[in-house]
Amino acid sequence: MGLLEIVKPGVLTGDDVRKVFEYARENKFAIPAINVTSSSTANAVLEAARDIKAPIILQVSQGGAAYFAGKGLANDKQQASIAGAVAAAHHIRTVSKAYGVPVILHSDHCAEKLLPWFDGMLEADEAYFKTHGEPLFSSHMLDLSEDPKEHNIATCEKYFKRMAAMKQWLEMEIGITGGEEDGVDNTGVDNNSLYTQPEDVHDVFVALSKISPNFSIAAAFGNVHGVYKPGNVRLHPELLAKHQAYTASKLQNNDPKPLFLVFHGGSGSTKEEIKTAVDNGVVKMNVDTDTQFAYLSGIRDFVQKNAAYLGSQVGNPDGADKPNKKYYDPRVWVREGEKTLTTRVKEACTDLGNVGRL
Repeated sequence: MGLLEIVKPGVLTGDDVRKVFEYARENKFAIPAINVTSSSTANAVLEAARDIKAPIILQVSQGGAAYFAGKGLANDKQQASIAGAVAAAHHIRTVSKAYGVPVILHSDHCAEKLLPWFDGMLEADEAYFKTHGEPLFSSHMLDLSEDPKEHNIATCEKYFKRMAAMKQWLEMEIGITGGEEDGVDNTGVDNNSLYTQPEDVHDVFVALSKISPNFSIAAAFGNVHGVYKPGNVRLHPELLAKHQAYTASKLQNNDPKPLFLVFHGGSGSTKEEIKTAVDNGVVKMNVDTDTQFAYLSGIRDFVQKNAAYLGSQVGNPDGADKPNKKYYDPRVWVREGEKTLTTRVKEACTDLGNVGRL
């Protein structure tokens, strides 16, 4: 049975999001979550998913959302990030059905200092829900991993109650992802903070499952944002099996994998690390650094190859009066970035076993 026999193409919400993650967990594959910053990057990701017949997750970060709205906008009260997230959501909703794939529309890391952004997106969700009976976004992420565990869980509970009224999915983080992304710098954190304990994961599970089953946990196992040389970061995805076993032992309901787990900092990971994570119940893996570079690659290569045609509007090696419009038209060189991004997204899907799943 393929996914399109279970859910419809386009942006999913409510129980359909959980059905996709259940299907992934049962069939031992995961779905890459690709950060998008423009209609161009969003379309390229959807194109990749269509070509390989796979579900896909598109997500916006706080900075990426602000870029979607325009870097010329003020963002002192997160107004650009809110507007950009809403704009991205409406664009993806509009075009995703045409690509014929199930899409989970998600917002990425929201730290305590960014909660006004989260509030603005939830207000947009609730307004959309009143009209359409579903939230604008499929899911959101709260990342209060830098805060004490009790505060982290209590804040997640508070927001999750509001989200559960719309059957919206929540992703939360317990344990810190190292490195730096979107202005959140965890490069100097203590190494022990990069490894979550099973008891902490279970505490999250107990608290959130009282509200709704629609949640996932990003438990740290040495994860670091950004790209790095092999061996510089010690990932231990085998630890995720202990989280599953600990919570399963408490539940005693014959479900060996009761947790929906998320892999952050996926760029630069080895295929073996990815396989181990998926085997242990990871259903979503964030990929951003690698896809950023992939998007650049196509544009960079085009510019370097055609530099003699890009120095002026008229005049090139073919003649002093020859026009160059077919080279500098953004639809030409931006498309080259889309092609290389699409290729990298397909690679991520292949690594995660997310091919031919529809």
